[in-house]
Amino acid sequence: MTLSSGTRLGPYELVAPVGAGGMGEVYRAKDTRLDRTVAIKVLPERLSSSPEVRQRFEREAKTISQLSHPHICALYDVGREGETEYLVMEYLEGQTLAERLARGPLPLEQLLRYGVEIADALDKAHRQGIVHRDLKPSNVMLTKSGVKLLDFGLAKAMAPAATQAGLTSLPTAMGGPNLTQEGTILGTFQYMAPEQLEGKEADARTDIFALGAVLYEMATGRKAFSGTTQASLISAIMSSEPPAISSTQPMVPRALDRVVRRCLAKDPEGRWQNARDVALELMEASAVAAPAAAVRRTVRGGWIAAGVLLALLLASLLVPRRSPAPPLPKLRVTIPPPAGAAVQGMVALSPDGRMLAFVATGADGKDFLYLRPLDSLESRVLPGTEGAAFPFWSPDSRSIGFFAQRKL
Repeated sequence: MTLSSGTRLGPYELVAPVGAGGMGEVYRAKDTRLDRTVAIKVLPERLSSSPEVRQRFEREAKTISQLSHPHICALYDVGREGETEYLVMEYLEGQTLAERLARGPLPLEQLLRYGVEIADALDKAHRQGIVHRDLKPSNVMLTKSGVKLLDFGLAKAMAPAATQAGLTSLPTAMGGPNLTQEGTILGTFQYMAPEQLEGKEADARTDIFALGAVLYEMATGRKAFSGTTQASLISAIMSSEPPAISSTQPMVPRALDRVVRRCLAKDPEGRWQNARDVALELMEASAVAAPAAAVRRTVRGGWIAAGVLLALLLASLLVPRRSPAPPLPKLRVTIPPPAGAAVQGMVALSPDGRMLAFVATGADGKDFLYLRPLDSLESRVLPGTEGAAFPFWSPDSRSIGFFAQRKL
């Protein structure tokens, strides 16, 4: 059902169509009461099949409307005009993650930032008892302020009240853009957890599986699971493991590979048990990746410097030779650990080259962060850094960051 511009749905006036999918058609509209732009989603007619379905949908929508998070698209209102059910949502400008992935994988910095934002949004919803059940790139909008998750919890709100067994209880439509000729599946199926394919009840860990599939695709530009038929795709999800991310993207930190692999565990008990842990792990991976990116920038700068030196060398061939300069003396430096402590190998040199930060284990078996000026022979412990790991400096060499007790 395609509605024309100017159509009124309650106090909302449709302006232009935005898109369509298995869960309805979306329009840009004007809220005539508050004079603001909103998005209107006109829902499939099956929602109007019975009063019980409508009541259940409105009850679920009220719960979803209570979600307030910077990375979840806000649900403002639900309504009914004649036989047309509709949702009123925050209007977003940007592109979906699916549209962005059509151009290839994301840069590591963007991937980790978006991953943390998605995981944080999932954590907020899960703590309120709301499961997305249909997380996929087309339900993630990329905006200037970061990601926004779309259709949050609507898959459950639109499902029949009675639980059904098997594939008939899957939350999204099997037709439309997700199917090509002869049933080749390209869309939603590829982000579904094994328990969803078995028709079992979805919980927070089901969303975490989908998050792992989305992270994998952001990192590699390829779907974690694929198949030319419905049966082969389901078989891949149920029994096979995708190639390691590092096999196609060798510069990604190992921590990201580990996070994604655990998200994609077949047994829900083997996955991360909450989205907050995934967000923390991604933040740690980001802290490890930042110095590596700086090294890569340094290497690129080194090639430029090498080109300049080569030009100078060629120029020097055109002028008379001078007597060679004496060779520079070699400098060897030993930095002993603090008395009674053992350095753990996590060492960070300040950008200005004046200070060394490192983690050492004392005689009591506790890890602390130590500072060592390079013009001094003594190291000093930093109070309040018990359990420190992965130290890193701010660009101005005035601050130190580190992880402890799974916090930054």
